[in-house]
Amino acid sequence: MKRRNFIEMIGATGGLFAAAPMIMSPESLYAGNSKNKKRNGSPEVVADLVVAGAGMGGCACALAALRNGLSVIMTEETDWIGGQLTQQGVPLDEHRWIETHGATHLYRDFRTALRQYYKRNYPLTEAAAARSELNPGDGAVSRLCVEPRVGVAVLTEMLAPYISSGKLSLLLNCKVKSADVEGNKVRALEVINRQNGQLLLLKAPYFADATEMGDLLPLTGTEYVTGTESKKETGELHAPEVGDPDNQQAFTLCFAMDYVPGENHVIDKPADYEFWRSYIPRLNPSWPGRLLDLTYSTPATLAPKTLGFHPGGGKTGDVMNLWNYRKIINRHNFVPGFYPGDITVVNWPQNDYMLGKLVDVSGKEFQKQLDNARQLNLSLVYWLQTEVERPDGGAGWPGLRLRGDVMGTEDGMAKYPYIREGRRIKALFTVLEEHVGIENRTLVKGKHAAAKAARFYDRIGVGSYYLDLHPTTKGNNYIDLPSLPFEIPLGALIPQRMENLLPACKNIGTTHITNGCYRLHPVEWNIGEVVGMLACYSSKKNVLPRDIREKERLLTDFQQFIQSQGIEIEWPE
Repeated sequence: MKRRNFIEMIGATGGLFAAAPMIMSPESLYAGNSKNKKRNGSPEVVADLVVAGAGMGGCACALAALRNGLSVIMTEETDWIGGQLTQQGVPLDEHRWIETHGATHLYRDFRTALRQYYKRNYPLTEAAAARSELNPGDGAVSRLCVEPRVGVAVLTEMLAPYISSGKLSLLLNCKVKSADVEGNKVRALEVINRQNGQLLLLKAPYFADATEMGDLLPLTGTEYVTGTESKKETGELHAPEVGDPDNQQAFTLCFAMDYVPGENHVIDKPADYEFWRSYIPRLNPSWPGRLLDLTYSTPATLAPKTLGFHPGGGKTGDVMNLWNYRKIINRHNFVPGFYPGDITVVNWPQNDYMLGKLVDVSGKEFQKQLDNARQLNLSLVYWLQTEVERPDGGAGWPGLRLRGDVMGTEDGMAKYPYIREGRRIKALFTVLEEHVGIENRTLVKGKHAAAKAARFYDRIGVGSYYLDLHPTTKGNNYIDLPSLPFEIPLGALIPQRMENLLPACKNIGTTHITNGCYRLHPVEWNIGEVVGMLACYSSKKNVLPRDIREKERLLTDFQQFIQSQGIEIEWPE
């Protein structure tokens, strides 16, 4: 299929789409397909590919499969598509070359569409509208900080033609409950509508796991790992001597705030405020003091580092203003008076939740930890409103206001926690620190040989980011190591045993350490997009994904196939 630019497809004056994607009910989905039948009273629906999870990887996977002629059913347990960008509220984490290369063409089309959405629909200043690389929020973390709702709207535009034609069935508020597995193959997934309890059976030749925690892996019996591996297992320079599957990175329940000078939006004192106000991460001996403080551990050195905070945009001395870190609306980019203040997303060291994990726990425990994280967030808000030291010597900013509308929730918290580390498949090939980390590669290969990351013969994508790991549930502090622009090997996308289940986000064959650079937005998108094409290629050639990697002729042909549709598989010299 000839690749078409998404911007050309929707047109320069594309219309304003609703923030909520179109969705087929299980009843209409079942009724509209002549192949469908009922089994044990549950409607049974058939497609070429079932994608569980509509995050960045899931949407990219679906789009890649759809543009190559497959029919797709995609489920999403929340009511927003977009994963870490939208339902989790995390602005794009990317590398320095993202505007020109180092990502798939479709991903950069998506970024262009985000900018055009603002230019079509928002009252930008003339200067902002003229910026080819518009950054609506001007957040320090990214060259493109946007509101979660805009991410939902643009992804909806991209999926809308396929939904209209019936090629894509999107099931929101639906979570996979169980799996029907025979030998090394998944036969069907049973999903439950979280609003009314209705069950639906989804059948397909191929299944993609794009859930945030790798939910399909335990349900299908696919071998996987969690937490830290030992140095003996991986040989990695910064691996611990003893591995621990329960030692996982902190998750974060992000939230949105704006600042209205002269108004009082102080919330009621949270029930757990006294606990969080005095909490010191005692499991983490190198943490410099209380969690609710402007001083934290510098990720690269673990030395204490103090930040500033001024939601009005004022000076904070020689230190970074934390307010600007993940700012998604800079009021100065819009006509005067349109916004009373900036809007920022709080995904900071102060609201990393380290006291419990979300992976491989009961539903009751999951909710308990989520509720605790919400109390941490509310305590942080209250502290910022009433106690944080101001540059002028005062205390607190009562004009800070939680923005539930920005996150699509009543309380301002994200719809879903930001999961940095979920389950990872036991893959045909596992990416190790020695493949991407500068220090480890230098140790193994020598200084000159370590000028580049490892070259993979089966490369199917690229990415770049620090080996960035947040504090863990068992007391490890940050691990923040320099890495090299890297490749994504096909072998990391193929389970050791299962034949028709493929990981489509950050659940690929990495370690606890290398997960730190393979989990970001453009890499997840690259993985998902390739998996959609892998399902298509395998189906049309009537071969297994592992055959493509193991047979040189098939691998070369597949690499040419994905490159013809805009997948970059190596970095330019």
